[in-house]
Amino acid sequence: MDDADDIYMQSWTGTILGPHNTAYEGKIFQLKLFCGKEYPESPPTVRFQTRINMACVNPETGVVEPSLFPMLANWRREYTMEDILIKLKKEMMTSHNRKLAQPPEGTEEARADPKGPAKCCVM
Repeated sequence: MDDADDIYMQSWTGTILGPHNTAYEGKIFQLKLFCGKEYPESPPTVRFQTRINMACVNPETGVVEPSLFPMLANWRREYTMEDILIKLKKEMMTSHNRKLAQPPEGTEEARADPKGPAKCCVM
């Protein structure tokens, strides 16, 4: 959980360790997952705090675009936050993402959360 005072447990933070043999290797990616009032019937909003170049991620906002990420587009209520992180890590390893040039180190501050980092899951 992201905020201990969030009695509705809507805001979460996740971490993905960049997979080996990809352009993401050796990097740590922070994400925010926000579950709206329709969750779990509707998917959470997923946003990379760390800048990343990935086909399903909006380069300006860091938001994972549901139309480009099948798990969110075809959401099922039994999916978990961990499932999302695992699927994103697998997406990093696909042929169209694995070699994409990544933003330089140290550019993640533009999307930093003023509350600071918190972790729920590390993949």
